[in-house]
Amino acid sequence: MKDFDVAIVGGSYAGMSAALQLARGRRQILVLDSGQRRNRFASHAHGVLGQDGRPPADIAADGREQLLQYSNVTWINAAVESAEHSGEKFRVSTQKGDSYSASRLILATGVRDGLPDIPGLEERWGSAVFHCPYCHGYELERAALGVLAVGEVSMHHALMLPDWGPTTFFINDSFVPSAEQLRQLAQRNVVVERTSVSRIAGERAAVHLQDGRIVDLAGLFVATELQHPVPLAQQLGCAFEETPMGAVIQTDAMQATSVANVFACGDAARAAGNVTFAMADGAMAGAAAHRSLMFEGLM
Repeated sequence: MKDFDVAIVGGSYAGMSAALQLARGRRQILVLDSGQRRNRFASHAHGVLGQDGRPPADIAADGREQLLQYSNVTWINAAVESAEHSGEKFRVSTQKGDSYSASRLILATGVRDGLPDIPGLEERWGSAVFHCPYCHGYELERAALGVLAVGEVSMHHALMLPDWGPTTFFINDSFVPSAEQLRQLAQRNVVVERTSVSRIAGERAAVHLQDGRIVDLAGLFVATELQHPVPLAQQLGCAFEETPMGAVIQTDAMQATSVANVFACGDAARAAGNVTFAMADGAMAGAAAHRSLMFEGLM
């Protein structure tokens, strides 16, 4: 079983950013990647300085190509199914049955977006149904927009969206707005629709209501439930933090988890994620893991 300084689980934007810092620190790095980027459903990435409007797959491919120019980086396309302490090191095992050892572990496993169970919603995810207006709102050209409520957390979306276009807030029986919340929505000129949604159809996002009415939208925004498809943090005993979007791995300012020598970055460790945040968190996690190796035994 080959031994590495740092094993990084997840080779998307956060994982590659962490690997780059460590590669330049001349450490032996292992990146294990299942190839399931969270934004694979979107045709273009926006709001990423220097990469605005490019296909996400192209950004990721360029990053991987640049990273693999470093001879001290080993990249393996494999899904990791378990991680555990092995003496003073960590052992990660893949679904293929291979195992690897490392002194430090960085979890950049990402998340899966859990959507409400409404016909037509999932099929439009990333093309007409979104979660981030900073990522997708500008391209909707101030056309009619909607927010599908999943609970009180959706108030944030509803109050944001008018900056990108006239907004309808579909309560969909998810919560009862207070008088103060209704006042805030009115102040932002948000139309509150109380009739429940039956399905989403049309070329973009035509919201069909239970009473037969149809509201045609250029885009529909929804707060997703963050799901962790790879339970490595749980296996290692890392603490989680509850957020309105779901649980995320708890980290400090250096992206360190509650378990010594385990770091976490990217969407698995923050409630509001995008490519820029993922890369920044990854850079911090990589530098922090390197720092822990450099100064081990000196502190």
